[in-house]
Amino acid sequence: MSGAAPAAPDLGTLDLDKLFAARLHAVRVRPYLASALFALHTVESRRVPTMAVDRYWRCYVSPGFVDRTPVEELAGVWVHEVSHLLRDHHGRGDRVARERGLTGPAERLRMNIAADLEINDDVYGDGLATPRGVVRPASLGLSDGELMEDYLWQFGLGASTQHLTWLDCGSGADGLEREWDLGPDGAHGLSEQEQDAVRFRVAQGIAGRPGRAPRGWQRWAEEAFHPPQPWRELLGAALRSAASGSGAGHDYTYGRPSRRSAGLPGMVLPSLRRRPPRVSVVIDTSASVSDAELGSALLEVAAISQSLGGRRDLVTVVPCDAAARIVHPLCRGEGIPLTGGGGTDLRTGFAAALRSGPRPDVIVVLTDGQTPWPDARPPCRTVVGLFARGRASASWDEDDPDYVPDAPPQWARVVEIGS
Repeated sequence: MSGAAPAAPDLGTLDLDKLFAARLHAVRVRPYLASALFALHTVESRRVPTMAVDRYWRCYVSPGFVDRTPVEELAGVWVHEVSHLLRDHHGRGDRVARERGLTGPAERLRMNIAADLEINDDVYGDGLATPRGVVRPASLGLSDGELMEDYLWQFGLGASTQHLTWLDCGSGADGLEREWDLGPDGAHGLSEQEQDAVRFRVAQGIAGRPGRAPRGWQRWAEEAFHPPQPWRELLGAALRSAASGSGAGHDYTYGRPSRRSAGLPGMVLPSLRRRPPRVSVVIDTSASVSDAELGSALLEVAAISQSLGGRRDLVTVVPCDAAARIVHPLCRGEGIPLTGGGGTDLRTGFAAALRSGPRPDVIVVLTDGQTPWPDARPPCRTVVGLFARGRASASWDEDDPDYVPDAPPQWARVVEIGS
């Protein structure tokens, strides 16, 4: 929330004319936010200090706050509150709380303050008045231009934030449900699909008016069109999908006879049993792969082992540049030498992985993609983790600036690492 703390109980009726005049002013000075501002449904509430939002795009408004706040400042509050929703501060707050074990109202207040810092560093000015009581990064001795997650660990609750203890932008700012929230079953809430549609329209408006939006909004719009991928989760999901597919990790065993044996007296038939899948990891060790990327590859190997329940005996590693090196069992993972440094031909890595016994159910290839690929699909599932290459790396080969590496084959599941 952006305005100052309420000075007296709210006893009047909500002045909708004034409130909606303020929203119209916000639309005039920030036209790219029009779709989002008009998507908010207002709810009169005497339990909110000023204005607050929930994750379903309802805006709870204190009548007394509207009465004592000028229209120009109310316009700034409108923009501030809708910014929490557009930037998904509720979803991000929930994720931060889970990852870092943050519980209780004090930690959520810190999230609310951090989310406000992300918004307030460049949202005002250029026709949009600054409401009274806003918190900016400079007021806490912090730098502009950072995200809520970054700000969260740069300050604590104490003397410098004591004047902000009243602040409450609602569950839409930090993810913690409030007593006044109408919840998912309440009226006039937006579904996730409707929320995404609003965000997309706003991002289109910002992209269509380059240079007119503050830097923070331009960054947000770019991520809305090209969201960053949680590549480690995607790689894990691709591996699990490949390992759980039909035929992967299945074998016949006499340890438990087939039920069909009962119909064939004197014969014992094996049963088809599922076993943990075997995974072979081919790591590109050519000169075009950096030491940092090789370190990242070893981390992925450890994560793959963990996804198999810690069964290191089920994972082998094949370092490969132009020729495949020795196939190393992961049980000796601490001593695996990632040697190489020459050119790249991962076809030899595929061949070495398939020659190893027992044959893998899944091959995971970690590479920058500058390699020829096998002509035929291997007899097992394949996941390719591509080390990200930015636009500055468009010239892949200094000797041949027109060279562009072949894309991974269609039969491989591809995940970009580090994007």
